[in-house]
Amino acid sequence: MATYDLNDPTDLDIMRGQFNMYSADDWQEYIEEGEERQIGYKNINILKTAQRKAGIAKYLSPKVIQWVLSLVDQLDADEEE
Repeated sequence: MATYDLNDPTDLDIMRGQFNMYSADDWQEYIEEGEERQIGYKNINILKTAQRKAGIAKYLSPKVIQWVLSLVDQLDADEEE
């Protein structure tokens, strides 16, 4: 995942745009995959939060969006291996 500056408005817009590309169904797939891999209670809960807020990133903090996107990258990278 690219490194984003949480103080840069352009980076925040990019992160929000990436987050908004995922639907609730996409998040459900990541939740199920995360549970299979046992990525941890907090990570599963933040993915469930992302599912509830799918398409409306403006209600999530930049740190949460960054955390969720890094989990998505991690799960995608593990899947490719």
